[in-house]
Amino acid sequence: MAEQPVKARMGTYLLLAALAVGVVVIVLVLLWRTGTPPTEPGVAAISETAYTGTVYDPPQVLSDFTLPGSRGGTMSLSDLNGKWSLVFFGYTHCPDFCPTTLAEFKRVKQALNEQASEVQFVFISVDGVRDTGTALHEYLARFDPDFIGLSGDDETLARIGPEYGLYYARRTDTGSQANYLIDHSTRSYLIDPQGRLRVTYAYDTEAAIIAASIQQQMEQARS
Repeated sequence: MAEQPVKARMGTYLLLAALAVGVVVIVLVLLWRTGTPPTEPGVAAISETAYTGTVYDPPQVLSDFTLPGSRGGTMSLSDLNGKWSLVFFGYTHCPDFCPTTLAEFKRVKQALNEQASEVQFVFISVDGVRDTGTALHEYLARFDPDFIGLSGDDETLARIGPEYGLYYARRTDTGSQANYLIDHSTRSYLIDPQGRLRVTYAYDTEAAIIAASIQQQMEQARS
């Protein structure tokens, strides 16, 4: 008759031991997840969990190019040297990604406050036939008159595209020959004052996160 209490106590001890092991495992997992993460190429964080873009370390040297600009004449990538540049590839007839991103660029500029003077916001068109320098000037003025536009041609974009992971394709199944849509990649690119790619941001990354990432890159470049 005394065996039943002994067995009950043994069962209790085993249960408590299992719970203790479970607690230790949970604590170790939490410590691992909240500790300093291992260095992973292409990933950075403002906090321990916040995504801030894909970081290139070391920065990637970019090929120079020259395109018609929204300010008259032509402009080269090297002309942007001396300041940071936040770049997006799109087109003025874009119904969604482009106006959303440019509106986000405007909020990034506001979030940078005084440091906004150190950053240029650049829109490179993948639709050079329709997006002349004048068309780009008028389009970008709706968002910010200081935004810079460049009219890309297929030959130049094909040459520099791989460095940005750029993709675009004209939709021949929609609209007419003069009124068509273009599928295109939607990342934004942070280029440093030496013309090197530092960070790329996924579409719909919040303006505050991009601004904080840019400030972080500025600080690292000064140190």
